[in-house]
Amino acid sequence: MEVVGLVCGAAAAVVVLAWGFLWVWDPSEGMKSREQAGLPGAGSRSLLVIAHPDDEAMFFAPTVLGLGRLRHRVSLLCFSAGNYYNQGEIRKKELLQSCGVLGIPPSSVMIIDNRDFPDDPGVQWDTELVANTLLRHVEVNDINLVVTFDAGGVSGHSNHVALHTAVRALHSNGKLPKGCSVLTLQSVNVLRKYLAILDLPWSLSAPQDVLFVLTGEEVARAKLSAMVWESSRRWPTSLGPCTHVGDQDEAPGSWLRISEAPAVAAI
Repeated sequence: MEVVGLVCGAAAAVVVLAWGFLWVWDPSEGMKSREQAGLPGAGSRSLLVIAHPDDEAMFFAPTVLGLGRLRHRVSLLCFSAGNYYNQGEIRKKELLQSCGVLGIPPSSVMIIDNRDFPDDPGVQWDTELVANTLLRHVEVNDINLVVTFDAGGVSGHSNHVALHTAVRALHSNGKLPKGCSVLTLQSVNVLRKYLAILDLPWSLSAPQDVLFVLTGEEVARAKLSAMVWESSRRWPTSLGPCTHVGDQDEAPGSWLRISEAPAVAAI
């Protein structure tokens, strides 16, 4: 009983600490340093690059909503129709609905549906083909900011990792247009993914250049975008009000890292 009491007491203390952070945190503070982090300003064209329909809600909703608040013009490029369970046509429609909730109009959504990029964790997508496809889209649409997965792919899915590998190749070889920055979503361990609000003190205190803190209305929109997904019935593992961005040492100001914040409480 003593052990249980200590554990419960510690958990309660962390919850109180988390809410203390929420109480004193000013969302506007997270916006002040976006230029130092290399984020382009209002009116910039940001491209979210995902592997499957539902990635935008499962992993990137806080980032999309945060960029929207910064008045970025966000578009989306999805490299597959998500046809692993033969539901590709349904999932394409659901993707458009989810994007609409997040503020991305149908005209700004492109879904690639061909055999080169199957929705299959057992298939390794060709890095050069992914890179060339992405680069053409970036150049044609004059993209200033590319947002995608990091090397861990958040969930470890090989299709997620393939996108990071291709973007990294473009960046390392200097093929991205001048002034085009990259953001990658940082993979976190399983414990942090499911800590929910208990993770908030660590998310807020960790070094960062930009911190997106969602309002209660934005959290509701993020959840609503997830509810669109009737075909998969999958819910985000880290749907929270915070997403922070940190510089990567090798290319400060142009290659950045977004860190998931699994807290679920609204500000």
